[in-house]
Amino acid sequence: MNKHIHTSTCRTLGLVLAGVLALSSCNDYLNEKPKGKNIPETLADYAQLLNYENGAHRYDVTQAENLLGDRYVSAYYLTGSNPLYQANYNWDTSIDRAEWNKSDETTYYQGYANIAVANLVMENAMTATDATDAERHTVYAEAQALRAMAYYQLANFYADTYNPATAQTTRCVPIITSSAVNAPYEQGSVQQVYDLIIADVEAALPYLPDMGQNILLPGKGACYAFLARVYLTMMNYDQASAYADRALAVNRKLYDWTAFYEANKTAIETPDVWTRATSPMGFDYCENYDFKHGDMSRAEGITGVPQWRSQTVEDGDAKFYANWKLRDYGGGTVYYYGMTTGYFNMGGCRTAEQYLIKAECEARKGNLTAAMDWLNQLRRTRILPDKYQPVVATTANEAMAAICRTKFNELIGSIVPFADIRRLNAEGKFPYTLTRTRNGKTESLAGDSYLWTMVFPLGAISNPGGGTLQYNATR
Repeated sequence: MNKHIHTSTCRTLGLVLAGVLALSSCNDYLNEKPKGKNIPETLADYAQLLNYENGAHRYDVTQAENLLGDRYVSAYYLTGSNPLYQANYNWDTSIDRAEWNKSDETTYYQGYANIAVANLVMENAMTATDATDAERHTVYAEAQALRAMAYYQLANFYADTYNPATAQTTRCVPIITSSAVNAPYEQGSVQQVYDLIIADVEAALPYLPDMGQNILLPGKGACYAFLARVYLTMMNYDQASAYADRALAVNRKLYDWTAFYEANKTAIETPDVWTRATSPMGFDYCENYDFKHGDMSRAEGITGVPQWRSQTVEDGDAKFYANWKLRDYGGGTVYYYGMTTGYFNMGGCRTAEQYLIKAECEARKGNLTAAMDWLNQLRRTRILPDKYQPVVATTANEAMAAICRTKFNELIGSIVPFADIRRLNAEGKFPYTLTRTRNGKTESLAGDSYLWTMVFPLGAISNPGGGTLQYNATR
């Protein structure tokens, strides 16, 4: 638990939020406080809504992880119990994803729950009691930045990637700026959603401290890092580089995974020893700008990854070896078992990502020495000393291949590898074909496959609320 987040808040927030959201469906003229309901009134009440780590900070990208092979999926899920898992994990285009997306709606509803919380706070923070005007502005700005982050997640999951040539006309996700139940909305274009994302963050920045009030709340550093990610996705590499510089000016620390490996070497290297170490990627991870869970806290242990996924891992990658170890359960069940436990910052912004953004932006400008310097600064903290050799690139293609290899392993479990591959293939300059070898057979997933855009859940299509919702992807 983050020392800055009170346990009582975590216990009571669900009741508070449930009461608030229930009230949003009532008529506006009802102003009597219902008995037994916790109704936010003070700014501290509204701030609590932003301080629940499993609420507004949970970013589930399970199906994207399945597609990438970033998590192991057991035979149970691949034998008919959940065809959606089968479709993505096996790159199976014979399955109607829309038909089977009945029970995997977490990404959509969690995303819009995050947005609803942000909207609620934004609607009330400036008139909340027991606070100074500066304090009200800060809480409002935190909610605004969190809303932008949620929209980025949804846009890169349920809509085609940002393409400057088509962004104005490509459908994206519902734009909802009200906390009211069944509030009217427009299914905006990709351009409209990105315009909202950037406007929200830019408006929030003046009212935020360099680092957030706690690790869940965005400060300037988190916003700069997030904007670097956003502009990279938009193929605006000058802006991406500039915002990465600003983020690194706030925090440029890198964690030494080679030292972590050395400290846990016995469990890592000894066969049949499965003692889990506590992950350093928790709330106090030195690389954090802000913290976002993946599909869950994973306090019980990091998710395993399939055996073939290790084919892309660099020899001597201490971070990978420290987190995953090959385990044979017999009967053909072999995968990389999660060797760490605790909380994992999978969806938040971290310094490592900024080093990699700088590396890519320099490579694109032809500054290959500078690009590899940014990459190697990171690799020195990841690759075991007896395996480490600085990467040297003579062409932009070589540089990009090295950067992608490191980035997609470094940010495994987040939306970033999924978003990056979509972007690279849409741009076409450095296309990336996902390839794997399973059971002696080589398979590939083309960059133009419709599987790269997830389908809206059936529940959202059937009950669209205050607007209309159309599929963005082949089913």
